[in-house]
Amino acid sequence: MRLTTICAGVLLGIVILLRLDLSECLHMNVHPDKDAAVTVSSSLFLPLEQCSVCTVRGGENDTQTACHSSLALVPDENITLLFNCTELPQRAFAIQIHRKIDCTKDSCSPATGAAQPSLFPEFIRTLVWHLNVPEMTVLSLDFPSDRLKEMTEAEICQDGYQYAVTRTSTEGEVKTQTYCRNGLVAHLDILSNATVSLQVQNGGEVNSSIFTATAKPMKKQSRMMSVTPEPDTIVTISRDTKAKECSVCVGEGPTCNSKELVLKDAHNISVTFTCPQPQNLFSVQINRDIDCTEIACSGNIVQAESSLFPDFNRTFTWDLKVPPGLSFQLDFPSPGMRQIPPSESCPDEHTYTIITYQRTGPATIGMFCPDGTITTVQVLYKGRVSLQVPGDRKLEPLDFKVTVGPEIKMLAVVKVNLPRGVSDTNFLSANYPRGFSDNDLMRWDFMVPGMHNYTVNFLNYTAPLCRKKKVMVIYDKEGEVGIQKTLVDPQPTHRQGSFTMTMFNCETDKTKQGLSLHFRLSVMRSGHPVLCTVNLSEEEGPFLHIEKMGSDSHCEMRKDSVVQEKITVPSGTNASLSFLDCPSEDLRLTATKTIGTSLDSCSVSGTLLTVPKIPMCLPTLLQSFTWHLNIPVYGTVDLLSPTGNLRQSLPGQECNGSVSLHIAEGDGSSIGYFCSEGIIRKVQVHSNVSVTATAKDLSLNQGPFLNVSFSDEISESIIYTVQPRMGSPALLATPNWPNGMKPYSTVSWIVNLPGHLQANLLFTNISQPKCGQGHTCIKVQTLDSPEELLSQREDEAAEDKLMVPESFYLNMSNCLPEDRHFSVLSKVTLQNTSSKDLSIHDLAVSPTVVCLTQNHLYSSFVLYRKKKRTMVNEASIFVRKGNIFIPGDGMFPKTRSDNESHVYASIEDTMVYGHLLREPSYKDMHRPFLDPSESFMPSRPRTPINRHNSMGFMDRRMVDNELCTFKSTGDINTIRLSVRKYYNHFFLNIHCSKKIKGTLKQHNVTPSQSHFCEIKLST
Repeated sequence: MRLTTICAGVLLGIVILLRLDLSECLHMNVHPDKDAAVTVSSSLFLPLEQCSVCTVRGGENDTQTACHSSLALVPDENITLLFNCTELPQRAFAIQIHRKIDCTKDSCSPATGAAQPSLFPEFIRTLVWHLNVPEMTVLSLDFPSDRLKEMTEAEICQDGYQYAVTRTSTEGEVKTQTYCRNGLVAHLDILSNATVSLQVQNGGEVNSSIFTATAKPMKKQSRMMSVTPEPDTIVTISRDTKAKECSVCVGEGPTCNSKELVLKDAHNISVTFTCPQPQNLFSVQINRDIDCTEIACSGNIVQAESSLFPDFNRTFTWDLKVPPGLSFQLDFPSPGMRQIPPSESCPDEHTYTIITYQRTGPATIGMFCPDGTITTVQVLYKGRVSLQVPGDRKLEPLDFKVTVGPEIKMLAVVKVNLPRGVSDTNFLSANYPRGFSDNDLMRWDFMVPGMHNYTVNFLNYTAPLCRKKKVMVIYDKEGEVGIQKTLVDPQPTHRQGSFTMTMFNCETDKTKQGLSLHFRLSVMRSGHPVLCTVNLSEEEGPFLHIEKMGSDSHCEMRKDSVVQEKITVPSGTNASLSFLDCPSEDLRLTATKTIGTSLDSCSVSGTLLTVPKIPMCLPTLLQSFTWHLNIPVYGTVDLLSPTGNLRQSLPGQECNGSVSLHIAEGDGSSIGYFCSEGIIRKVQVHSNVSVTATAKDLSLNQGPFLNVSFSDEISESIIYTVQPRMGSPALLATPNWPNGMKPYSTVSWIVNLPGHLQANLLFTNISQPKCGQGHTCIKVQTLDSPEELLSQREDEAAEDKLMVPESFYLNMSNCLPEDRHFSVLSKVTLQNTSSKDLSIHDLAVSPTVVCLTQNHLYSSFVLYRKKKRTMVNEASIFVRKGNIFIPGDGMFPKTRSDNESHVYASIEDTMVYGHLLREPSYKDMHRPFLDPSESFMPSRPRTPINRHNSMGFMDRRMVDNELCTFKSTGDINTIRLSVRKYYNHFFLNIHCSKKIKGTLKQHNVTPSQSHFCEIKLST
């Protein structure tokens, strides 16, 4: 093949160019193979004068030509072609080369898929081979050069070589598979005629032989299956009469039948088909009988997934029979079934059919699909239910409940439960469209939801030629007289309430068409919507939320004409709302508002939480309003009641008012429910907070409910400031009580007491967890002292009560619980403090040892000032008076050895036994511990030797201050006491709590050789 490029102006008369630019001209000589049908076609769909291929008669200089947009070349003949196109010819034209390969049962001719590499190598070429084989012949294709890789039809081969193999079965079914090169497939077996194509892009090289083709007779194949029918089941295998020859065989003999085989025995059996794909020729029917007495039936229509013939077209049938005069009743699973005409099929390809057997023959009640409104069908006397499933579908059956129905005097009764809202449902008369049985009747029972209208429309019907009587349709409603209509009369429109529709047939002329009816029942809502325009464009912050309370509510809500299950109107917007059939009890109206600020922008007076006005046109009342309070960085939310103090709802002190306030942290963790008239002056929360006010109608009480301000950051999670009242016990509960506190969270109560009152602190309910990390801790200390009156963990013995003489802190911290939770309910009761009731919390007395030496009794005891326990988890405590201290820091500016806190000159016995004076049994027996008149020591000088303000002044008298400190230095002072007089008095009157008890190992005790024990004041 020779190519020559010339300009368009040289070839006068070939083509008249309509464009001013020059065209591309290509001149070539070609010679196709004798078995190749070559077609050259333009792929640009341009007019002939703009793009064409021409045949040149004679040599290159011959100007007599014939031009075409598509040209078929003559095989085995030289031809000169001239391409004239505004585009490059190699891009504008495509080449198709077709060849035929005919095969017998033994061979193919030609035996290779030949190609002509030199033909149009610069063009896009499609090489096509048509292979014809006789029936029962296997065509084998081998690709020696290019192993193939299967691809999807949408995929494109990147190297420009794309194969396609198309199979055409004897039934005319066409299947195509595409391939690319560089795969694993080198051999293909094809059982039918085939077409092989190879598309090569511009410049792609091809071999002279693409594949080899061989043919051989198909061996007679068979398929054997092992099946086990279920008890009381009949399996029938039937062949399509139009299908080609194939038999089904059973047994060792075997016994074969080319049309039908019936299996009844419930044991394993081998079934053999004499063709390789019997599922295309045979169908299977699996039948069961259900017999009913006057009371019950022998089973339900239940079809578990069957392993019998899964790839065959299957029909499952149940034959039902009841005593004469009665009906069998089929209850469909929720929501029900949908009736379809015979011309339609179910989306899931599971089609149910109900048939009844009459004297005149079988009649089809209807064909049904899942997901409809028909809940029950009652059929007279005897019938059949069938389920058809195609072979390529997995069986997904429904379970029908079968019971004995009532006595009916009609063909069938269909019960329908219509849905709420707008719906259109179609129904068909029995045996549609062939014709309803003579002198028979059928009834539909329609349950119409409340506040809905229905309309009946006859879409299509055929009226019979009546010999006796006439066709009628009667509508009955409970408590009303029935309405009789004919097929041509207007049917009921916009009616309300449930009703029955009964169709009566006449005695017909059987040579004419029968009675058939296709009708539609349309349902719509009957109420008038409540319209409301909500304008929040001028409101800052609030969001309105409206939702339906029940899933079966009749209510239909719309926002801007769009039906919604839940409506939200954001702040700064307005919306047109409508409510149809929405009573107030079916709706819930709530509102939310977000408040956030910085510490610098906070006003001194704070922000009052009030409920804005809600549009009166809304069909329900505002039941809750939630404020989301977002704290600034390093800030705290302070909550105060604008009308007094807050009260937490706790057992015995429940909130029974009209409004309840629920306070929760930003993550949803509940703090508690609160109301007014309590003891809580302030609540401080170190996180974002939500406050929800709840009432039957918040429009009656719009607040203010709380005063919100923001303060500096606190270390605790929550701090309560409380002011207990005399005569009314105050309950203090941990957050989320009776449930547990959050892991690692802390809570503090600042309990303020009047100066003349003391507090009896009682832990009424403590729930301790098993800690995985850390420990829980309960601590009590007065506001003006860093010393702890109580400190206990979850693994220590619990102390349930404590007397606190003045205002105090109650601090609690949680661990990371491994099991159970940490919650505490405390009760604070106030009582008067008498002049004699002095409490000591910095001093502890402990008898440590009694010494007996040389028949003399020696008594030794140690007076020590208890060291402060170091807190494991440091938490700052806010003190109203004095400086802020952090547990764990040093309490005094001096070291222990330098300060005077451990020096004691004398002991005031009322300071030791003051708590016992509150008990009447101890008041009479109490005497001063060291009465000067009974003292064995000489009287002390009233005037000190040194100056009183000197640190060296050694005054042995007790200083009358709160800490009971001493004016001497830290040196150990020895006091010598007679034991004979004070032994019984000491041990009878001293009662130490766990907090101040000591052990012998904790003290420095040195017995002497005299008749006395030495008592040393130890640091």
